[in-house]
Amino acid sequence: MKNFIKQIFSNSKNLNLIKNNIKNLSKKTPISKIFKAINSYSAESEIRYVGGCLRKIINNEQVDDIDLATNLDPSEVSIILKKNKINFYESGIEHGTITAVIDDYKFEITSLREDILTDGRHAKVQFSKDWKLDASRRDFTINSIYSDFEGNLFDPFDGKKDLEKGEINFIGNVEKRIQEDYLRILRYLRFFIDYSKQPHNEKIIKSIKVNIIGISRISKERLLDELKKLFSSDCLEKLHKDKFGLELLELIFPELKNIKSILKLFKSKKKLFKDFDFIFILSLMIIDGTDNLDYFLYKYNISNKDQKRIKIIDDFFKEKKELKYLDETKLNKIFYYRGKQAVLDILNFKIIKSKKLDNELISLQELFKKKTLPSLPIGAGLLMSKYKIPEGKQLGIMLKLIEEEWVKNNFRISDKKIDSIVNTKDI
Repeated sequence: MKNFIKQIFSNSKNLNLIKNNIKNLSKKTPISKIFKAINSYSAESEIRYVGGCLRKIINNEQVDDIDLATNLDPSEVSIILKKNKINFYESGIEHGTITAVIDDYKFEITSLREDILTDGRHAKVQFSKDWKLDASRRDFTINSIYSDFEGNLFDPFDGKKDLEKGEINFIGNVEKRIQEDYLRILRYLRFFIDYSKQPHNEKIIKSIKVNIIGISRISKERLLDELKKLFSSDCLEKLHKDKFGLELLELIFPELKNIKSILKLFKSKKKLFKDFDFIFILSLMIIDGTDNLDYFLYKYNISNKDQKRIKIIDDFFKEKKELKYLDETKLNKIFYYRGKQAVLDILNFKIIKSKKLDNELISLQELFKKKTLPSLPIGAGLLMSKYKIPEGKQLGIMLKLIEEEWVKNNFRISDKKIDSIVNTKDI
């Protein structure tokens, strides 16, 4: 009896804390403008918090994005936002999503809907006014929690309870949910890694294995985006201990050749990983000295900017002689021609791949973090006026030679050395 009373009191206290946190979220952001605008539109109109932000509040995490659901259709939402002079854009209008922008905050507002046709990749939707119907077409119970402005929860599938117990449950039939959108296989893994306190449910494992081939129907962009979310959460340590999760990732992304070895290193170098972004973690997983990297970049249509960044790391470590010893002089060349990010990536890559933490590498890292990119102190004008070199090919060659010597000498060059270069007869 005492335990039962204690449980009731604990749950009540927890609900009050959640309610207060939701109220604080309402106060800290300009979201009240949206609630007021939509709730006052008609006697039936309503808007609520939904999904990720509530999941994070309940789990005592920092809220970094805010999603909202409304029983109005997108055209009505647009009219209301215009009327109240709230900026917005249609971020996913085919699925009823409009993004409102107030100050530096973005709020995704999605109309209640039901899926009337699914093909494993996309859903054809029909807008609705039924909150329970909207909740029932969502993937997991922990994503089907709603709250009004005051923090009163609407939780038809006990998502709060599952979240607190650390259970990741699909809504309804597991296999049917997966077949509606095969990306839910990866989403399940992400939420399991983030929130589970229980072992994998055997029924879910079986359903995933039976339907894993469906992943091939998902666009590479959606797969990569989900992988990014998985790696950007604090999941790497838990993933290392999750045999099924690792097997699943290796099946979906066979190019992650180094995933097991990198996860083993994670434990001893955990603090370093906190500063790494997705592209760098990805480079650790796929660079193996073969054409595996090129295949991955082609297959997943990585942006040119990110391709260049990963290839700089790959090219550097393909040169075996570069691996033996890194010093400021060697890195200055990369710093000047490739930029600060390239140097830090190379140092981080070397630090992570090293068996022991190398203090010299750490010192170099700190040095280059503070360094600013220098400008060549010698220009074409000086060479033309002082040395009477005419404009043309010879001038360009001289500048290039002076620049190379300047970089090689830690961004220093004497007048004597410049004289020597300019007076070289072989040019």
